[in-house]
Amino acid sequence: MIAIIDYGMGNLGSVKRKLDRIGAESIITSDLEAITNSDKLILPGVGHFGNAVNELNTRGLWDILNKEVLISKKPILGICLGMQLMAKKSEEGCIAGFGWFDAEVIRFQVHNRMKYKIPHMGWNQVIQKKESLLFNGVEPDQRFYFVHSYHLKCYNQADVLNETSYEYPFISAIQKENIYGVQYHPEKSHEAGEQLLKNFANI
Repeated sequence: MIAIIDYGMGNLGSVKRKLDRIGAESIITSDLEAITNSDKLILPGVGHFGNAVNELNTRGLWDILNKEVLISKKPILGICLGMQLMAKKSEEGCIAGFGWFDAEVIRFQVHNRMKYKIPHMGWNQVIQKKESLLFNGVEPDQRFYFVHSYHLKCYNQADVLNETSYEYPFISAIQKENIYGVQYHPEKSHEAGEQLLKNFANI
């Protein structure tokens, strides 16, 4: 069972529909017992970093996620804002994240704003920087769908799974032990996204 964490911010239905499509059992929930009893976690998210941290704390989800991820070592996949929340801090809201990665979240600093619109929206290529079970059966240099104005800056290169270029290279996926994060939206990325989610369900 995969628990899709509901903290009031994110396209939860799209993630669940994609998991249903690939035959992976899942539930959208903010119930602490359901989260504890799940096998895996997905932390989606769309919106403001600071608001997300506040919602997770208000709903009592912050501590349970730390416990399940860091102590129980339950596999977790962060999507978009869900991945950014795994960093130590963000410029968006100037508030601390989970700190599961030695990383921070910064706003895109593009110079040619005529060519490189912010938010970065649409299909873009991801370059695999290391092997991962998450990418079994996914073609190298595959394209995924993005919607974001901020991106991760990671200080441990061993944690970098993917990079993508948008005027300059930025980190588009990370992995450390049981913790996975992707900046792009696999639930909107057709066959490649389905394969990635299937891989996560089978980890």
